[in-house]
Amino acid sequence: MQKISDEQLYQSTELLAELLIKKGLTLATAESCTGGWLAKCCTDLAGSSAWFEGGIVSYSNDIKQNILGVPSATLEEFGAVSKQTAIEMAKGALTKTQANLSVAITGIAGPTGGSKNKPVGTVCFAWNIDSTTITTEQQHFHGDRESIRRQAVMNALRGLIKNARD
Repeated sequence: MQKISDEQLYQSTELLAELLIKKGLTLATAESCTGGWLAKCCTDLAGSSAWFEGGIVSYSNDIKQNILGVPSATLEEFGAVSKQTAIEMAKGALTKTQANLSVAITGIAGPTGGSKNKPVGTVCFAWNIDSTTITTEQQHFHGDRESIRRQAVMNALRGLIKNARD
């Protein structure tokens, strides 16, 4: 189990902020299992309104569909925890904001809710740049609910930093 501290999250968010400002990019988040934790990390930095547009916490499928525009067919065929749903969430975050970079996080933080095919700790990510380039990733994190969520936020930050650098 990887322990992620508040300081590590803060430092990664600072690096992300520097890159976004340098590149003239703005960020929107679409979060499910992390419950807005990534957005909180962004707004922990003074002046984040220069690069952070906002975040949508879409814990329920209803919000995923009605706010982010995730098609019901995607949720029915692949489930809420899937790369396909993460892609639609990331697209929706850009559609609903003026941002040009988004990230979506959807997963099973536990301690219940997992299955054989999608055990607790399964988290899917999508990063969307200018609605043209979308990358996805599925991870399996270990630990308790808080640890899984911390790892998911850090992974999202790492992906954002990579996308902002490229």
